[in-house]
Amino acid sequence: MKLLVKTNRIYLAFSLIIYLLTALAFYHIVRLLIYDDVESRLQIERRDFETYVRIHNSWTSSPYFVENKIDIVPVSQHTRQLTQTRGVFTDTLIRNRYDDELIPFRQLTFYVPIQGTIHRVSIRKSLIQTYRLIEAVTFTMATFLGLLLLGTFWFQGKLSGRLWHPFYETLSRIRHFNLNSVTPLRLSKPEINEFNELNEVLQKMADKMQHDYQSLKEFTENASHEMQTPLALINAKVEQLIQSEQLTETQTNWIGTIYEASRRIVRLNQGLLLLAKIENNQFQDAQLINLTQLFQEKLQDMDDVLSFKKLTVHYHQLTPFDVKLPLTLADIFVTNLVNNAIKHNHSGGSIKLDSSTDYLSLSNTGGHLVSDPNRLFERFKKEATGTDSIGLGLSIVKQICDSYGLKVTYKETNGLHQFYITRLLLTDSNN
Repeated sequence: MKLLVKTNRIYLAFSLIIYLLTALAFYHIVRLLIYDDVESRLQIERRDFETYVRIHNSWTSSPYFVENKIDIVPVSQHTRQLTQTRGVFTDTLIRNRYDDELIPFRQLTFYVPIQGTIHRVSIRKSLIQTYRLIEAVTFTMATFLGLLLLGTFWFQGKLSGRLWHPFYETLSRIRHFNLNSVTPLRLSKPEINEFNELNEVLQKMADKMQHDYQSLKEFTENASHEMQTPLALINAKVEQLIQSEQLTETQTNWIGTIYEASRRIVRLNQGLLLLAKIENNQFQDAQLINLTQLFQEKLQDMDDVLSFKKLTVHYHQLTPFDVKLPLTLADIFVTNLVNNAIKHNHSGGSIKLDSSTDYLSLSNTGGHLVSDPNRLFERFKKEATGTDSIGLGLSIVKQICDSYGLKVTYKETNGLHQFYITRLLLTDSNN
């Protein structure tokens, strides 16, 4: 979820709560004021009534009062003390005789002596107009608050989008920045100080990273050239020494050990340099390659080795599995996996190749895996302790997959070791 969406949702929820509380408080305040006005009118009518009774000592229908607004009922003498009370306000419902509907009234009840008899007097005022007024005020207020909320939310969204525009522009430029390119990162200078400082820091970091990357790239290229030459010279001289007839058996064994060690250093150097080149994205000639066909050809090329180890190859559903890889890396990728399937197989075992448009699977029989399967693709992680392996083959396979949108997984089931290759999904790449 984007930051702006998250912020706007929180702002909308908070504003909605505030507006609802405000509307509720406003409704009660309006209702209280209207009730106060009605009760004041009822008190005035009470005084008019009491004045009329005091002057005339009787009560007759008066044009000042209308039907359903006053109700006088004589009560017993023992409630005389009630005449001292200020009156009680209550809400009541009276049925309208014209349309047979219950109408809300506010009622003031008090006690008055008339001709020596205590009477309970109830004066009422209709609240129907009051309720209509409250409904109209509430509806108007809710409408304006709703429009205000929507307007504020819209304005907040536009304002936030405008304020955060420099940040997203910076993010977009960083996303498209390529260390391997000679084009430096160029960030804008926004008016907002915080974003300006952020761009300055990112600009310095990008320049430093690009400089370090170019230095590392030059070192890798120089090391690849400078180390290969002396190593090749050492191997050539050692081979000459091995062919010498003047060496004793002990000296021959020593030189043989030196020769194997130098060859191992050469392979190790080549493997590490290859990993560095893949990490630095120095292979640019990616093209669409049918990996299924490449595996088939590699297994056919290894036919002599397969026959020597008495291995059988089974092909199943060989649908082309096309991937975009540099041809050199594709060959290294296939060679490493095929060599791994042959090397860690047992005599009389088998290799199975299976593929579809979405995956490629290479399985081989073999002994139980001793090392941790989760660390199988780490550098210098070897299943065997022999000197013929430098422990970089599967690391190179993993690095090629990571660099070119592929995913390789391993699992062992009942002695069958399977390497499963798929294309990297967008969700996997985000993780």
